[in-house]
Amino acid sequence: MFKYIKSDLPASIVVFFVALPLCLGIALASGAPLFSGLIAGIVGGIVVGALSGSKIGVSGPAAGLAAIVLTAIGTLGGYQNFLVAVVLGGIIQILFGVLRAGIIGYYFPSSVIKGMLTGIGIIIILKQIPHFFGYDAEPAGADSFIEASGENTFSAILNIFDNITVGSMVIGIIGLAILILWDKVLSKKGKIFQIIQGPLVAVICGIIFYALTQSNSTLSIASTHLVSVPIPEDVASFFGQFSFPNFGAITNPEIWVVAFTIALVASLETLLCVEATDKLDPHKNVTPTNRELLAQGTGNIISGMIGGLPITQVIVRSSANIQSGGRSKMSAIIHGFLLLISVILIPRLLNMIPLSVLAAILLVVGYKLAKPSLFKKMFDLGWKQWIPFNVTVLGIVFIDLLYGIGLGLTVGIVVILIKSYQNSHFLHKEDKSNGVQKMKMTLAEEVTFFNKGAILKELDALPHNSSLELDVRNTRYLDNDIVEILDDFAFKAKERNINITLVSERGVVENPKSYIEFFKLRPKSA
Repeated sequence: MFKYIKSDLPASIVVFFVALPLCLGIALASGAPLFSGLIAGIVGGIVVGALSGSKIGVSGPAAGLAAIVLTAIGTLGGYQNFLVAVVLGGIIQILFGVLRAGIIGYYFPSSVIKGMLTGIGIIIILKQIPHFFGYDAEPAGADSFIEASGENTFSAILNIFDNITVGSMVIGIIGLAILILWDKVLSKKGKIFQIIQGPLVAVICGIIFYALTQSNSTLSIASTHLVSVPIPEDVASFFGQFSFPNFGAITNPEIWVVAFTIALVASLETLLCVEATDKLDPHKNVTPTNRELLAQGTGNIISGMIGGLPITQVIVRSSANIQSGGRSKMSAIIHGFLLLISVILIPRLLNMIPLSVLAAILLVVGYKLAKPSLFKKMFDLGWKQWIPFNVTVLGIVFIDLLYGIGLGLTVGIVVILIKSYQNSHFLHKEDKSNGVQKMKMTLAEEVTFFNKGAILKELDALPHNSSLELDVRNTRYLDNDIVEILDDFAFKAKERNINITLVSERGVVENPKSYIEFFKLRPKSA
């Protein structure tokens, strides 16, 4: 387990700094106690990290569930009632894993998964630009186009110029410069620069900058532009931050609706993230998806029992882990312990970290997810990849994650139907012989009802007094809808004096009387 600790420990520190503002920001955006986001991050790191089969995936509270959580807390009559839904959602996720529902993740096209990664990268960049300049009106973990403040992603960027915090901007620029220098130059100079990661140095510089400029009216940074971890006065007040579910509300049918919604959305986000992280993983590990659902379900049960938000595997933290060289699940587990230890021992020090420095770290993560070269690569692959990819990206940027993926998947299915329509058969015109136009139609290996329109169009276009050779020797599956079309055409063929020769693995048949009977007798293996 500790085989790759030299890689996992530095990566876990980077993931910790990425996770900290996101845990707090998502809790704020969800209308939940700030501590609930930290609980979810800790459980996602330690518990889910230990149980998961993913070597590089990192779990925690997800922005995609923030709107569901915000609405549910209000409709269910309080946060403790909502926690019952989180626990039940975890149980349902375990049931999904037992029923082997993890296979669903494999049915999303590669173009949609790549679009998801790129879209998330772009939305990270767009959402972190205001924080980079010290405009912190929106929580750090928000990802929807329409923001809680009433602004949208782009109007918030345009409003930066009226809301710049000079100190935040200065240390943000310094932090970004350190990250770029570390990534492009220093990391290649020696092992020490690989062990001590750039984000750690940037954060330390941010704390020092804040401490040195408190008395400077121009460069000082107000507490509203810093990390805001709850600070307990003593041990009793620390444990007082935990909430527990009110199981007396379990008979409320609305709680079960919310529980199923959480289980479904959290499972879908997790499976998509698993697919995405496996694609990003330079070592090409394959995550067992059913085991992942069992791990996520267990994590949600524990998180809900002690007052935490719902958990999913999340791409931002996972990609930061991969980019920082994480090799095994220890990086996720250690990041969870770092969250726990720091919240208990050094909350005041954490609250000296400028949000603009953490925004700089996220800007780098976002750029690596959405490199411009990827757009060219997808364009070169052709329109069947390019269109679903772009629809997914635009949907994520202008609506939110789940809508973007849904739109991309819908377009991907339409593309498949179009190609299936086009590739059902091959029609070849041969030279006329004795004044008779000869045609040869070869059916594909699998022909389904999707291909009805294309085949019917070709058959109806055959000229009178012609000859058709219908080759089904390579066809292993022929839908009954297609057989009925052929059977109906046999009657039309007689009227139009079209001679049909059916070529199959059973031999050659001239003008079959019944295609339905012929294909009923056809061996199943063929």
